[in-house]
Amino acid sequence: MGINWKKNTALFLTGQALSLFGTVIVQYAITWHITLKTQSGAMITLFTGAGFLPMFFVSPFAGVWADRFNRKYLINIADASIALVSLLAAVSIMAGAGSTGILLLCAVIRSLGQGVQMPAVGAFIPDIVLREQLTKVNGIQSSMQSFITLTAPAVSGALMTFAPLETLFFLDVVTALIGIGIVLFFVKTPEREKPAPGTAEQKGTAYFHDLKEGITYIAKHGYVLRMIVLSAVFLFFFAPAALLTPLQVTRNFGGDVWRLSAIEITFSIGMMAGGILIGTWGGFKNRIYTMGLSCALCGLLAAALGLAPYFPLYLVIMAMLGISLPLWNAPSMVLLQTTVEAAFMGRVLSVFTMVSSIMMPLGMVVFGPVADRVSINVLLVGTGIVVTLLTIPLITSKTLLEAGKSHLKH
Repeated sequence: MGINWKKNTALFLTGQALSLFGTVIVQYAITWHITLKTQSGAMITLFTGAGFLPMFFVSPFAGVWADRFNRKYLINIADASIALVSLLAAVSIMAGAGSTGILLLCAVIRSLGQGVQMPAVGAFIPDIVLREQLTKVNGIQSSMQSFITLTAPAVSGALMTFAPLETLFFLDVVTALIGIGIVLFFVKTPEREKPAPGTAEQKGTAYFHDLKEGITYIAKHGYVLRMIVLSAVFLFFFAPAALLTPLQVTRNFGGDVWRLSAIEITFSIGMMAGGILIGTWGGFKNRIYTMGLSCALCGLLAAALGLAPYFPLYLVIMAMLGISLPLWNAPSMVLLQTTVEAAFMGRVLSVFTMVSSIMMPLGMVVFGPVADRVSINVLLVGTGIVVTLLTIPLITSKTLLEAGKSHLKH
């Protein structure tokens, strides 16, 4: 790789972080604005659906685009689309037309943009990063995203106290433009291999044919299918630990706002620390063992949340849970980035993104109503045990273990 990959990667991650910072600020602003204005659970549910369903449906097509077109341009187009809708929303609000419908449309288009961007970013990183450095780079990216998740709510809340809503949309436009400029003008893209003669790209066949090829590729490569299935089960049963803990804290320790803030902050700090840990350590030589460690820790710690009798201990467990999660996220992404053929990378990662975006909400559809009938403590212990037991099929699969060490052959 003749290009200075460290400088290239640093510029790319910086551009993406700036863009993401503005996006997250506006996401919180929209959610809080709707919550305060409508005080309607149905409206919040509607906006939650608008935030993930478009991403779910566009992801398969986005994977095809990521394999067909220039990934850097695709990322920038997605960023620009999100910035444009933020600009239109800001102008509409200033003109007195800032209705709930405008914000709902904004949420849908932003979700579509993220659905295109995520698989493109995942497929682009191996284009600019040395294979042996992918775990560290994904760990650094995880830490940056956790830092944004930690700081963006505070910034959004502070701005909303003295600035009108359109100001936050304009901030998103500015951060997006800076991020796009960095990626477009300063990030160098190595030439990708030309598609082999007779491939679907050269024949100009339909997107559905390309999508079918991607699904066939996943089915034929057992480790990819196993990874996606195990990740889906992991996220489904991890949903109570990720999404029901604020309700659990309210029921067990009191409904003080500072307690809810405390669990979010400690978890985000833990995620940052976990990202730094996997970024500097790199994990075990076989990535499956790192994922197995994370799976066992996440399951045991989720169960421990259901048993914690005191709030300070609860916070310690929450921080440890935050540290453990990147040990799953980074190696699972790197495993696919280092073993999937470049021509199929976008489509495989789009399916991975699609599954990841739907499983936790699906878990909430199941476990949310159950939480009104069964103690959340019991739910966390039960689902935590299931997550822990997932370690067994993970670290005993010869197919996964072979894929996990495949990077050592290069």
